[in-house]
Amino acid sequence: MRDRRTRAALALLLILLLTPFIRYAWFLLLPSGSGKTVRIIDFEKGDTPRRIADELERSGVISSARLFVIYTRLSDAAGRLQAGEYQFTDAMRPSEILRKMVNGEVYAERFAVPEGYSIYQVAELLEERRIFRRDAFLKAAGDPKLLTELGIDGTSVEGYLSPSTYNVTKKMDEAALIRAMVAHADKIYAERFAAEARRLGISRREVVTLASLIEKEAISAAERPLISSVFHNRLGKGMRLQSDPTAIYGIRAFGGNVSKRDIERATPYNTYRIPGLPPGPIGNPSDAAIDAALHPAQTGYLYFVARKDGTHHFSATLAEHNAAVRTYLRGAAAPTTELRTEHPSITGRR
Repeated sequence: MRDRRTRAALALLLILLLTPFIRYAWFLLLPSGSGKTVRIIDFEKGDTPRRIADELERSGVISSARLFVIYTRLSDAAGRLQAGEYQFTDAMRPSEILRKMVNGEVYAERFAVPEGYSIYQVAELLEERRIFRRDAFLKAAGDPKLLTELGIDGTSVEGYLSPSTYNVTKKMDEAALIRAMVAHADKIYAERFAAEARRLGISRREVVTLASLIEKEAISAAERPLISSVFHNRLGKGMRLQSDPTAIYGIRAFGGNVSKRDIERATPYNTYRIPGLPPGPIGNPSDAAIDAALHPAQTGYLYFVARKDGTHHFSATLAEHNAAVRTYLRGAAAPTTELRTEHPSITGRR
């Protein structure tokens, strides 16, 4: 009888001794919830592991601040936790939470820059998403100090913002986002296009400017090299490019309805009024548009006009082009100039 009591007492003592270890093991292995609790928590530089653990427990992300502190210290991570804004759920194990904070995997909002968008369109999109204010982004985009830092010879970063998806963190400002966009564009250009541009004797600014026109004009990706060939051919003959998107750059987004007033507007970018390329890009072209600018199709085309399906009819002579205009733009509300033989044109598209 006494032996049974002794064994029971020893068993109870063993359980009491092991309970903290069992609880600690459960804490490490099992998350505190099913994932229904999602929290974004901002930790400041200098926050202690205890303060971090208390906030995680209060937010319902972990079940025990005390055990999290123990785990942090045993993992030798106490001095490696990085400040920032993090997103956690109660379905995350302590190891996942700790890994995110040690690696600095801060919460970021994903922001996509569509192909061909101008800085004005990017600014409007940022404001719509409530990431940055439009005017603040445009101010940074034209900041002379930032342009010098980035090595951009121009009045803005137009044409040098790579169309891609970016992570925008709470700590970033407009300039930081622009730096990330330009760095991505620089890397791609250096790897894929710089050597060919040097071989052809074309500056990056010229390449990107031409590519931005191609991007705005092309609806079908397959037509980019053809549109490029029209521009190359016209430049080679000293003809004005007469590209509709240039007539309204900086005034409104290109939507296809370009009026006679637009065409006659005197701006530095309006290729109905100026010879050659505009002074800079009118948007931020895709890699495919840059490739097309460097590798135009070999054609004799000098004109193109939009069909109703979004593709274009390409012509080598003004007579053929005028006939195409009568076919595809019959009844069009927007005035065009394709029939004026003294001003050959490439208007009439999306």
